[in-house]
Amino acid sequence: MTIRYGTHVAVSDVDAELPSGCVGLLGRNGAGKTSILKALLGLVRPSSGELTIAGVPRGAHGTELRRHVGYMPERDCLVPGLNGYETVRHAAELTGLPARIAARRAHEVLWYVELGEQRYRPVAGYSAGMRQKVKLAVALVHDPAILFLDEPTNGLDPDGRRDLLALIASLAREFGKTVVLSTHILPDVDRVCSDVVVLERGRVVAAGPLAELTRGIARRFRLTVDAQRAAVRNALLVEGASEVLELQDDALRVTLPEGVPVAVLFRAAAGAGVAVHALVEERRSLAEIFLGAVDSAATASDGLDAAAGGASA
Repeated sequence: MTIRYGTHVAVSDVDAELPSGCVGLLGRNGAGKTSILKALLGLVRPSSGELTIAGVPRGAHGTELRRHVGYMPERDCLVPGLNGYETVRHAAELTGLPARIAARRAHEVLWYVELGEQRYRPVAGYSAGMRQKVKLAVALVHDPAILFLDEPTNGLDPDGRRDLLALIASLAREFGKTVVLSTHILPDVDRVCSDVVVLERGRVVAAGPLAELTRGIARRFRLTVDAQRAAVRNALLVEGASEVLELQDDALRVTLPEGVPVAVLFRAAAGAGVAVHALVEERRSLAEIFLGAVDSAATASDGLDAAAGGASA
């Protein structure tokens, strides 16, 4: 799929599948995240390629598409003069729900996002966290199977971010919603998402289950013993560890190549006559994945630009 705005290419040849559960759509500002969300909502027509959403007929009109999905935009788009209940009820009616059902759903979803006691207050007087919650309620009120959330925790303090992320996680875990979380805040994705898609300059540069992406090729372990770290280190190198570093508090960081079993860690400790107090596998952080993918994409793009410049010269 490619998306253009005039001569500007916002998204270029993106080919990705968003699985069920909570999916993080990661990228720096301007990477193409919002353009993809708008295309999924039928608000932007791709220049080439196509999008399909489970349960929605292929080629469905934008209004039909939006009956099946919920959208929480990055910026405030709340109607002035309305209270929380009126705001959510109005959104429900716009999706085609009858007035009585829209009213009932508005009350229910406002209690779910923890705004039940504030639902009759004017939205203009809401705090930043409350405004984000009422936007989430608007996205949820027609009970969509898929939710697109664009930078939902922007501008929130730590408590507000924690509360909103807990609501987002429960939507996927307890209610079976597919949630696409578009953000540049890596800890948010690390906390609630099972899969990620990383965008850079309008292209997908990494995608897959978070557990697999963070595993890496080499396996790293933090091994804590009660004594004789040097002896354990030497034994591990003999057993096939590719690297052993001595850390503080009696710990060793051990890197094992593929094919070397974890049992060598216990065997080395036993050979040195010491006890193992703790063994923890260390995974690559999401920040490492993100920065590595972005840097690789930038290097490849710069190489292509240089080659093109050389050819034209």
